[in-house]
Amino acid sequence: MGLREPLLEDHSIPHLFARLTSDAREVAQAEIALAKAKVGDMTARYKAAAIYFAVAGVLAVAALIALLVGLIVSLATLIGPGFATLVVVGVTLAVAAALGYAGVTRLSR
Repeated sequence: MGLREPLLEDHSIPHLFARLTSDAREVAQAEIALAKAKVGDMTARYKAAAIYFAVAGVLAVAALIALLVGLIVSLATLIGPGFATLVVVGVTLAVAAALGYAGVTRLSR
């Protein structure tokens, strides 16, 4: 936007309408540029957050697997490796089934 002659000068109606149209176009273009900048900023933030959530999820799954393997190894000294694996997997599946059932019942309400 450049500096224009003062509005107080005597101009014709067509000139004033042309100036009004030009100013409105400049304002609209500035608003569109601002909206694009905001969307670009939000997209970048959400992309970074999604990457952090994905890495956190992968690490949480890895920690859960390590915990389950540790349980199997610990129980193996008491009840044998095969039965320890069966117990840990069975309990894990039971917990997963209970959580899945709770989720389904929440959706059906």
